[in-house]
Amino acid sequence: MQFRPLRIAGAWEVTPRVFPDERGVFLESFRGDRLADVVGHRPDVVQSNISVSSRGTLRGIHFADVPNGQAKYVTALSGSLIDFIVDVRVGSPTFGEWDSVLLDTKDRRAVYLAEGLGHAFVALEDGTTAHYLCSAAYDPSHEHGVNPLDPVIGLTMPDAIGPLLSPKDSGAPTLEAAAEAGLLPSYDVCTQFYSRQTG
Repeated sequence: MQFRPLRIAGAWEVTPRVFPDERGVFLESFRGDRLADVVGHRPDVVQSNISVSSRGTLRGIHFADVPNGQAKYVTALSGSLIDFIVDVRVGSPTFGEWDSVLLDTKDRRAVYLAEGLGHAFVALEDGTTAHYLCSAAYDPSHEHGVNPLDPVIGLTMPDAIGPLLSPKDSGAPTLEAAAEAGLLPSYDVCTQFYSRQTG
């Protein structure tokens, strides 16, 4: 299992070893001990989510309040998707920037993102099934979103995909409006939270 840090601090691409044979494939899709070696602590897996999406579905940009927050470990069980990690932490050196990873059933990669980071993905095939391991239970009173089509963020969508959004995501504020409304996490608060986890 290989871990590659992404451009956004607190996010990693995870590439497992895949063992194919005539019966199919085997892989370790998650190793808490190996992840702990990279992030400095072993995240508790409190909730597991599965979403099934048609081609062109764009989910996000979602994030939760910090402290607490919700770290995520995301992989594709079927189909393929482009996973976006967006830095929505006010005061971060990469605030407003993003990185992306292709998640599919060929390389079986995963993405880990720490609490306070924004998450979105676009499905590239019908029936794309994303699996999330989450460090905290969903709490709607502490969950927020930023519009994934905010031109200031500028997520790059694949050609010939007209994104399909939920009313909630299409009605989410821009990054600037979310910052003005005090909805975004603070980079300093997130950094202190991470330090307590590894301490």
